[in-house]
Amino acid sequence: MKRRILLVDDDVAILLTLKAVLEISGFEVETAASAREAKQRLRNNEYHMVITDLRMESDTAGQEVAAAAKKAANRPAVAMLTAYPPADADWMATGSTDKVLVKPMNTQDLLRQIEALLVSHEDKKRSESDKKLEAVAVAHSAEKKPRKLAETRAR
Repeated sequence: MKRRILLVDDDVAILLTLKAVLEISGFEVETAASAREAKQRLRNNEYHMVITDLRMESDTAGQEVAAAAKKAANRPAVAMLTAYPPADADWMATGSTDKVLVKPMNTQDLLRQIEALLVSHEDKKRSESDKKLEAVAVAHSAEKKPRKLAETRAR
């Protein structure tokens, strides 16, 4: 199964170049040229990763895309792509971005970082899922103990 990426950038040259690089590397890529278009795609499709430019039609457009991606049911990895990362890290404090990619970037570095992020993100999701299952099992076990105790006393 090919891993699906939503690539979001208002610069069509960057969008098409990155799309070609990612597709040659085996990814299935959909594109969006605005935050509005990206949010629509996120409502209708599932992706393994979203790579979005930070500044598009507004200074917060990329953050809006990242927040929408984090609310998606399958919780894709999110990478923020920017040529000018802000000096203050406040915009990353929201927790909606997993990685910052600074453009321009060497193609091999970009692919290596994307692969690493996909692996770590899937591991994190698996770990969270395991913890939830463990919590359910513990709660279920705790629920049964009082019943068993009551049944034992009734005998």
